[in-house]
Amino acid sequence: MKFAYGLVKNDMVMSLQSNPSDKEETDARSQLLKSDEMQRLCSQAQSEYRQGNYYAAIGFLDEILDVSVWAADLRELRAECYIQNGEPGKAINDLKAASKLKSDNTEAFYKLSTIYYQLGDHELSLRPKTGHLKIYQMLLNLDQDHKECFSHYKQVKKLNKQILTAEELIQEGRYQDAIDKYETVMKTEPKVSAYTLHAKERICHCLSKNQESIEAIRLCTEVLQLERDNVDALKARAEAYLLEEQYEEDSLDMFSVDTSFPVA
Repeated sequence: MKFAYGLVKNDMVMSLQSNPSDKEETDARSQLLKSDEMQRLCSQAQSEYRQGNYYAAIGFLDEILDVSVWAADLRELRAECYIQNGEPGKAINDLKAASKLKSDNTEAFYKLSTIYYQLGDHELSLRPKTGHLKIYQMLLNLDQDHKECFSHYKQVKKLNKQILTAEELIQEGRYQDAIDKYETVMKTEPKVSAYTLHAKERICHCLSKNQESIEAIRLCTEVLQLERDNVDALKARAEAYLLEEQYEEDSLDMFSVDTSFPVA
């Protein structure tokens, strides 16, 4: 990746042309005087990135972006550092900004949508006007020949439909049908653990409502071993314990729900 420091300097000039207050103008002019320092930081950030020293690169980029908030390319570089470090959630804000700062930024849109998917952000996936389905649609409008995006979009759309259908079945009290549908969800996307965990937690709920208490306790416990603060799994297990007349265990789970100190 190559980034011209001129972009950073131009950003500081832009800040002077945006009717700044006296203090903002003084600050911007002060930063312009530090252009050589900024150029050095840019070079060091790129060097550290190329060597795989992502934390060091992020440190240099933080310093630059504190001054030059409009540098879309540098935001993308910091986002890539976060992704390479196994912290994709931290890349989201930079990619959102980059997608707005640079017109037709298909790469930023694609990375953003895949991050949401990998994180298994169900709230976003179930809000089509603001979630990653909407992002995929925007990306395909920008580049209809983006084969990876089109393939993944079909996968996201299919999974989203299955989750919506399962939730509708739960609302209708058709718990066995909902269990079957969530088992399909796990088959559709076996590689992203967040979707598997979500599906198992909802199956726990269905088993408890279906009075299949033994299996509900087993599966809820499995979920809680992976995610100790999963309140819905705690509630479902508490209901199952109550059906089994295991009142002490029921009380422990409800205490965990009320106090946010889960007991797996």
